[in-house]
Amino acid sequence: MATDHIRYDVLARDALRGVLRRVLTDAAAHGLPGEHHFFITFLSKADGVKLSPRLLSQYPEEMTIILQHQFWDLVVSEDRFEVGLSFGGIPERLVVPFNAIKSFFDPSVQFGLTFEPSEATAETAAKTLPAAPAPSAVAAPAPVAVDEPPEDPPKPGEGAEVVRLDRFRKK
Repeated sequence: MATDHIRYDVLARDALRGVLRRVLTDAAAHGLPGEHHFFITFLSKADGVKLSPRLLSQYPEEMTIILQHQFWDLVVSEDRFEVGLSFGGIPERLVVPFNAIKSFFDPSVQFGLTFEPSEATAETAAKTLPAAPAPSAVAAPAPVAVDEPPEDPPKPGEGAEVVRLDRFRKK
C-alpha cells in the first residue's frame, strides 16, 4: 500500500474538529437554538484539560458533559473551549482542548462525531493512565448529570453503568 504523505486522516480530523469549534462558537454567541444540546466526551488527563481535583477524582480517565440548559461563560478559542457548569450544585469551570475530545453528539438531530486522540494526546494519556487490558466492546461513558442532586458515591468494587449512545438514536 502506498504511503500517505499528505496525511488525509489528520486533515479530516482537523476539519471535523472545526465543525465542533464552529458549533460551540455559535452557541457561545447566540445560545443553543431549538432543542439542540451537546454531549461532549473528553480525556480527563489530556494536556491542557483543567478540572477541579474533585471532578478529576470522580472521572480519572474520561468525562462526558452535557451542554443544554444551565451552562455559562462558554468561551471558544482556536484550540479549546471553556465553560461553567454545576455538578451536584457546585459551580465548576472546565477548560477542554479540542484535541482532548473523544466524541460529540447532538441527540436532537442524531448527529455525532468520534475522534481518535491526536498522537500527542494519546501519548500523554498513556503516560498518566495505568495500563489496562483492552475492552472487548466499545461503549460511550454514562453522561455526567448536571444540576441534579448527587447520588450516593459508589462503593469500592461497584462498576459504573455504561450507556451506549445508540440508546439515544432513533431506530
